[in-house]
Amino acid sequence: MNILEQDIKYLPGVGPNRRKMLSQELGIETFGDLLEYYPYKYVDRSKVYTIRELTGDMPFVQVVGHILSFETFEMGLRKERVVAHFTDGTAIMDLVWFNGGKYAKQHYLIGKDYLLFGRPSVFNNRIQVQHPDLDDASKVDTTAMGMQPYYNTTEKMKKAGLTSRSVERLTKTLITQLKDPLPETIPPFITAPLHLMERDLALRTLHYPQNTKDLERARVRMKFEELFFVQLNILRYASDQRRKYGGFVFNRIGDIFNDFYAHNLPFSLTGAQKRVMREIRQDLCSGRQMNRLLQGDVGSGKTLVALMTMLIALDNGYQACIMAPTEILAEQHLATIREFLKGMPIRVELLTGIVKGKKRQEVLDGLLSGEVQILVGTHAIIEDTVQFAHLGLVVIDEQHRFGVAQRAKLWGKTLPQPLPAGRGADTSVSTNFNHRETNYSPPSQGGAGGESLPHVLVMTATPIPRTLAMTLYGDLDVSVIDELPPGRKPIQTSHVFDSRMTSLYDGIRRQIREGRQVYIVFPLIEESAKSDLKNLEQGFEVLREAFPEFRLSKVHGKMKPKDKEAEMQKFVSGETQILVATTVIEVGVNVPNASVMVILDAQRFGLSQLHQLRGRVGRGADQSFCILVTNYKLSEETRKRIDIMCETNDGFRIAEADLKLRGPGDLEGTQQSGMAFDLKIANIARDGQLVQMARDEAQKIIDEDPLCQSDKYQMLWSRLRELRKTNVNWAAIS
Repeated sequence: MNILEQDIKYLPGVGPNRRKMLSQELGIETFGDLLEYYPYKYVDRSKVYTIRELTGDMPFVQVVGHILSFETFEMGLRKERVVAHFTDGTAIMDLVWFNGGKYAKQHYLIGKDYLLFGRPSVFNNRIQVQHPDLDDASKVDTTAMGMQPYYNTTEKMKKAGLTSRSVERLTKTLITQLKDPLPETIPPFITAPLHLMERDLALRTLHYPQNTKDLERARVRMKFEELFFVQLNILRYASDQRRKYGGFVFNRIGDIFNDFYAHNLPFSLTGAQKRVMREIRQDLCSGRQMNRLLQGDVGSGKTLVALMTMLIALDNGYQACIMAPTEILAEQHLATIREFLKGMPIRVELLTGIVKGKKRQEVLDGLLSGEVQILVGTHAIIEDTVQFAHLGLVVIDEQHRFGVAQRAKLWGKTLPQPLPAGRGADTSVSTNFNHRETNYSPPSQGGAGGESLPHVLVMTATPIPRTLAMTLYGDLDVSVIDELPPGRKPIQTSHVFDSRMTSLYDGIRRQIREGRQVYIVFPLIEESAKSDLKNLEQGFEVLREAFPEFRLSKVHGKMKPKDKEAEMQKFVSGETQILVATTVIEVGVNVPNASVMVILDAQRFGLSQLHQLRGRVGRGADQSFCILVTNYKLSEETRKRIDIMCETNDGFRIAEADLKLRGPGDLEGTQQSGMAFDLKIANIARDGQLVQMARDEAQKIIDEDPLCQSDKYQMLWSRLRELRKTNVNWAAIS
């Protein structure tokens, strides 16, 4: 057995109890897991200070000296504070234990020389160090110590005596047992031109670097390795999908599309919409399954592009469906699509949890007969009872709300039968958006390779930074709508402290008297004893008293769907002027007359969420406003978030800033990307150049060895098999 696969309980100093703790708290179960549990910071241990040199604002320091005496102070509830007076001959300082003082008195000897390590502070004009590390000075060579690694541990671990120092000692024990060099995972013909450190040296250096230069080289090597195998896996999936699966060929632009374009298109397409339609048309004619991510800010016209794509499917004799994460959003899509298609003989139906009984059966029968051409719904679409006659296109809105296993079920929704004959004229019919003309003749089963699958168009109003998109959606082709329709005015965003609510209320009254409507968003639904947040229930009553002349609606996630819909409809119809809500309105609410978005306790929201909420206004021709209300006590990070929101309406700039402030989140599992890896050291927000480098190298290998069979790359394919936890081709689902 490979030594790194050995159970961690066999490492000296671990045993069954510590093994259980390491597994439960940190996921460390093998020698390899411990070796890849990297320090989060380092402290230079090569310098020894004198007590006389210490000040209260210094970072971690070390001093050699001895204990003069102990003092014990009672703290009540059977607790005590233990203080040791410590000297090195230049001055005297105090060592303080609030916990573990009894152990300190028994374990540390008066008069014996110790190497002290800790962070100094000042109390009563005297230097002190709380809970210091003390080592026998005669057994420590400070000149060889280099940089001290620090490991994240949990409170539960600390209470059990498993501190950062404990993890460091276990790691040192492991490294001393690794006599032979660790095997490489990336061949030298890749690492050498990139000047990457050998893997064995990199792993050892990461735990015990001698200097910052070596540490940085070790970090770059291991970051590259993580990102490289993530990209290799994604690109392997994508290559496999293109090779194995065909897509139905939609080579006709016919009466349905052209009638819509000539008579129902509410406004001219933007240049960005035309560009995206050309990209989609190219996919639909290629014979390959389209897997395309459509990014665009709120209000950029993604739904119109999706509808036009669905009409192309209809012209070729297929059905289409659009799946939304919530009933509110599904109903919004239904209303929007029906409005777009007004007067056209196209049957569009809704399928959500609230569609029941006779109506539900009518929809199911219509899907099976092909009479229902466009289906709008939630996850109810993937239920086993739902079958289409010939589903050709799946549109998924806000894909991060769906697990890929759910989306995979959509593939099995078409009953096996001969492909329908296309309806409509051929591609020579002009469509006015400069689509690429093609005389492509579809193969008998519609695709290249084996099985043909419905095309997939994924929409998101959450702009995704390029480096993150390369990892989360690396197997998708990406289209971006980066223009707003003409006539839309940028939303004016301002920051107001909660001491200025009176003047804010005056501004709200002015807007409503001019015929506008207002959203007021709270972060919580019910009062929490642990939180100082304003809450919706009490806040609603306060607002009713503040605006007695206006009518208010209230919406939150714990309401029954029927009640929530009734309140929403009051606001949509204009019966109420103010909608008091939680973030349930983040998506799926389209009220062009609403021109003011007030977000209370805005410091509690992430940047992307603030941007999504702001996107609920600015949908009409009138000037719209977003007011971010906070208290005065803001952290530096929060101030940056608020400033960015006030400076720009650019969703991509906001997303980049959000990624840098908050990190990429959890990339593990099939929910997002089908990846089976945690990023243990790389950071997509900060390592963009390495992401690109890793992707470029992975692409070269896939281009040269798409079947993963070349002897030249067996080291890579073997390592990839070790890392993968699933063999399901999730990327083929997008």
